[in-house]
Amino acid sequence: MIKGITVKLINLVDSGQSDPFGNPIMQETSINVENVLIQPATSDDITDSINLYGKKAVYNLAIPKGDDHIWENQIVEFFGERFKVFGKPLMGIEANIPLKWNMKVQVERYD
Repeated sequence: MIKGITVKLINLVDSGQSDPFGNPIMQETSINVENVLIQPATSDDITDSINLYGKKAVYNLAIPKGDDHIWENQIVEFFGERFKVFGKPLMGIEANIPLKWNMKVQVERYD
């Protein structure tokens, strides 16, 4: 049976304060998302992501059905490292997909 791992989805939330330049100060909140599949990016994925977004895809994540979190432009933590989601999440119709995952996102390394 295929089973994913738990990843930490980190959202940046406005703290209501601003820095001396008037920019909002963001605060991190984290959510654990279970059963996420992780696949290394293929050479085609890397080439396409560089051509389309100017970013180098490192992994593709398969998100479980029923997940309602916002993944676009979020930070994700797994394998002891941080990554940033880029591009639009690709989603299929839940009823037409036989396994437990129906959304795919790409991540780049985030330092």
